[in-house]
Amino acid sequence: MISRIAIREIFWTVVFYQLFKVERMRQLTAAVIGAGLRGDVYASYSLDHPDELKIVAVAEPDQERREAFARKYHLNKNMCFSDYKNLLQREKMADFVMICTMDRMHYEPVIMALKKGYHVLCEKPMSTNESEIVRMGTMAEKYGRILSICHVLRYSPFFTKIKELIQTGTIGELQTIQQIEEVGFWHHAHSFVRGNWRKTEEASPMILQKCCHDMDILLWLVEQNCTEIQSFGTLSYFNKENAPKGSTKYCMDGCTQRDKCPFYAPRFYLEHPRAEIDGLTHAVSVKTDRESILKALQHGPYGRCVFHCDNTVVDHQVVNIQFEKGMTASFTMSAFTNDCTRKINVMGTRGQIEGDMEKGILKTVDFVTGDTDTIELHTPVKGHSGSDSKMVADFLRQISADHSGNGRSSATSSVDSHLMALAAEKSRLENRVISLSIYKEEIAGKSR
Repeated sequence: MISRIAIREIFWTVVFYQLFKVERMRQLTAAVIGAGLRGDVYASYSLDHPDELKIVAVAEPDQERREAFARKYHLNKNMCFSDYKNLLQREKMADFVMICTMDRMHYEPVIMALKKGYHVLCEKPMSTNESEIVRMGTMAEKYGRILSICHVLRYSPFFTKIKELIQTGTIGELQTIQQIEEVGFWHHAHSFVRGNWRKTEEASPMILQKCCHDMDILLWLVEQNCTEIQSFGTLSYFNKENAPKGSTKYCMDGCTQRDKCPFYAPRFYLEHPRAEIDGLTHAVSVKTDRESILKALQHGPYGRCVFHCDNTVVDHQVVNIQFEKGMTASFTMSAFTNDCTRKINVMGTRGQIEGDMEKGILKTVDFVTGDTDTIELHTPVKGHSGSDSKMVADFLRQISADHSGNGRSSATSSVDSHLMALAAEKSRLENRVISLSIYKEEIAGKSR
């Protein structure tokens, strides 16, 4: 027979558990600044997990996108703003803000939000300015707020498994890593020739905008500070000099090369499966029916010939990295691939890991036994193999648990990888090896 004391203990255990459970599962609220593709991707977590997250406000200068976002997330008109300053000057209206503006527009809203008392989830890159990057990290600490950067690859099943294999000694002591980012000819044309990230002057260098993910994941896997970095790369193909005879400024203006050109816009946006899977058609037109897309492509930015655009970012680049304990890494980014994936070769003293992120396959070999193992990771096609939703979930966990800065992609951990990317670009432009310690000292001097 259970004693009264035991019954009382069981009763209060259940009560405390339920209270803890309610606290952990309380619905958090967010305001979204920038209702483009990435803003919608992260906000959509609220549609799949309405008990965990609710979108309560949006700031977006494009009226059509702002209104479409408001309909999708059931926002009142008085919670929709054309300017983020108007949103952030109001009384605090949510637990956190998602900042998904263009690269050069992150710093001011991040600082305003932190000062207002918001936690912040910020799209990468943090900023294109070295001093701003460092300052954003220190300001989050000053105001005691959580500032996380959307380095979603840290949450992917692919890289999570690689890190586990390294940490458990499967390949002995890690020595060097080769990483390749295959951008995909169609993705590069969309985002970095025709799209918003085509110009370094308006967005950021390719190595920062696209490849800060890779600098970050290498730093995360190696767990050592970078000491020196060297880079080479150029814009060699997507320019007027390579425009074929008979090409026109817009694909639909009677281009005679349409059947021979892999970059013919209507074919990609209406036929390529990744255009819809990755939501790229939404960049072309808010309405994604055939007629609306074709109309938008006629003389819109995404209908331009890739050889007649105003793009300035590189279409291929390589980076060599030296870490503090002698470990090395090499990275290659190329537009000239069919797949949009990341491939990796991790080499240790006892074994090797080779992997393809898009296929979700890792292959390991043991040098002693000769045994090989193929690991198939069943990952979702959308959202960086499911990483987007896992990152948002971790951010919500941090807020609920009040563990400031303890997430995988905190600003503190992201600062160094951003500086690695900017140092690589400095190396490319100045044709020299960059010492990270000297580079950081120069940044500190500018900030004084």
